[in-house]
Amino acid sequence: MMKLKMQIAGFLAFILALTACSKVDPTTEPPVDMAAFQLGHNVVVAGNATPGPLTRSISTEEIDVALTQAIDERFGHYQGDRLLHIGIAVDGYVLALPGIPTILSPKSVLAITVNVWDNETQQKLNAEPRRFSVFERTSAETIIGSGLTQSKSVQLQNLSRNAALKIQNWILEHPDWITTGSVADLANETSAER
Repeated sequence: MMKLKMQIAGFLAFILALTACSKVDPTTEPPVDMAAFQLGHNVVVAGNATPGPLTRSISTEEIDVALTQAIDERFGHYQGDRLLHIGIAVDGYVLALPGIPTILSPKSVLAITVNVWDNETQQKLNAEPRRFSVFERTSAETIIGSGLTQSKSVQLQNLSRNAALKIQNWILEHPDWITTGSVADLANETSAER
């Protein structure tokens, strides 16, 4: 009996430690500076999404709505003068089913393909479509399997928010996408300053 109590206490301490170390919710972080960025069209297409093995069932319309809302939530407040359109194709998904804690605790995942277009030039900014595999963040709610602790709508919302954050970080890796003027104009300004 004492051994069982020690195992339970150890497991609870492990959960608390993970909770303390888990990352902050990206929706509560202060907005990141995105220079001249402004969101134009936010197009999500989930009609061809392939459900993975051992997933909860969810409609493609629900995926469309959740991902569209997450993109609007993350990008909608930027009011720069460089209008960019974001297009997302949902390739596949798994919304974790309830499992057996510590033995089988499946994770949720969303596979997406993203393109970004410049409104002014009507050209795609990325040469090749960018593919992302988006996983749920480790937290007290997901460590034993989000299928046990969260509804499918919460799982989808969390995946969608994580996808929006990944897309934002990817855009920020390309500062020329979120500045005004063409890349040639920016190069000329830089050389003129020297």
